[in-house]
Amino acid sequence: MTSLTYRQLKTILEKTYSKSDLVLIEKAYKFADKAHEGQMRASGVTYIEHCLHTAKNLAELKLPTPIIIAGLLHDVPEDTQTPLSAIKKEFGAEIAKMVEGITKLSNIKYRGIDRYVENLRKMFIAMAQDIRVILIKFADRLHNLQTLYALPADKQKRIALETLEIYTPIANRLGIGELQGRLEDAAFKYAYPDEYIKIEQIIKKNLPQKQKALEIMIKKVKSQLDKEGIKYYNIYGRTKHYYSFYRKYLKYNKDISQIYDLIAMRIIANSVSDCYAALGIIHNIWKPIAGRIKDHIAQPKPNGYQSLHTAVFGENKEIIEIQIRTKEMHEQAEFGIAAHWNYKESGNKTTDKNIQWVNDLATWIKKIKDNDALLEGAKIDIFQNRIFVFTPRGDVIDLPDGATPVDFAYHIHSDIGNKCTQAIINNQQVALDHKLKNGDIIQIVTDKNRKGPNPEWLKFVKTRTARQHIETFKNKNWKKFIPKFTK
Repeated sequence: MTSLTYRQLKTILEKTYSKSDLVLIEKAYKFADKAHEGQMRASGVTYIEHCLHTAKNLAELKLPTPIIIAGLLHDVPEDTQTPLSAIKKEFGAEIAKMVEGITKLSNIKYRGIDRYVENLRKMFIAMAQDIRVILIKFADRLHNLQTLYALPADKQKRIALETLEIYTPIANRLGIGELQGRLEDAAFKYAYPDEYIKIEQIIKKNLPQKQKALEIMIKKVKSQLDKEGIKYYNIYGRTKHYYSFYRKYLKYNKDISQIYDLIAMRIIANSVSDCYAALGIIHNIWKPIAGRIKDHIAQPKPNGYQSLHTAVFGENKEIIEIQIRTKEMHEQAEFGIAAHWNYKESGNKTTDKNIQWVNDLATWIKKIKDNDALLEGAKIDIFQNRIFVFTPRGDVIDLPDGATPVDFAYHIHSDIGNKCTQAIINNQQVALDHKLKNGDIIQIVTDKNRKGPNPEWLKFVKTRTARQHIETFKNKNWKKFIPKFTK
């Protein structure tokens, strides 16, 4: 892990932040440096260096100045003699509240499943209170992962697994692709060291020939786009993150010939129309692979991701994936919620409609005391793959993989769920336990005379909302479902 000084951090900050911002950030650095004076990390470096790396990770997401300051100060109340009140006095209530949120997330003394569940509980409640806290925690965790070599092997494994099981799925749900990838790769080598070495060998073996093909293809694309007058900001290659490659490697039963995006070309176009024009030109140059063209611009992913994807038979017979998006779409893909969170207008509350699930989940978690029930709910809401389907009006509904028409009905309204009798998907009637797929258009037929849901639906519904409503009805009407025994 390379060392970092404030002067080096300042050089990075100057690219994005104003002179007045830099004055405030330097004030926070000096405050933290004094508070942590004499403290050393297990890796042998001064403690303030960890604070600088945390701030650097946040600055790379181009987050607002108060978050950078909170990143520098995040360990002061917990690890020094300086109280939170001193931070509040020097930097105001907003920054002090973020630091307090980080401090609350740090104190977990449980072991095993209790520790795991309490981590989840604290994370989701903190997210609902102030989403910025979780961004700071991600930045803090990333640097901790980069210095895991200094810790005992058992701690290395626990921290790495916790990252892959809790932190990165949340980063994915928030759409922070770049940070998610960095967290995953840093944790991968400690969580699954043998698998990491195997994937590293595969990538190093296959990368050079693909890179040669990609370099030729980029030149051809630039030349043709320029010739056609299609505007673009940048065209470049990117290599797939190790852990992301590992997941696909397992998905395709270790057949690397099925993984087309080990290396990919990215085209950052000026406009949406330029994206589609570029796609047409690419398909004129190279033959596209059937079934591999995806339009995530017209149909964004649930976390807001937008891009055109295609895979083509490129130069030297190499199959190369190509991603085309606008600059705004690229920032959304890389930074997710960090790309568009407007703190000046919305304060520190989670109000964005794309992350309303954070508030809903935190409200539910506060009520749930049973560890198994909490884990099951979190598994569905956070750790399961998501699909997106449509109402007849074209509204996009985000559901967990494996969801059914009943889950869809309850997502729209409890009354529609309670009274649903039929489902029509893509103009075809299907059973209520039918598993929905990405892009399905769903119409629910209801019966106003229906008394309530069928308790048998509990056998196939996936969402917490559907299960809660059906169980509530079942419990209120439990006598009707008791088998009647005869003497």
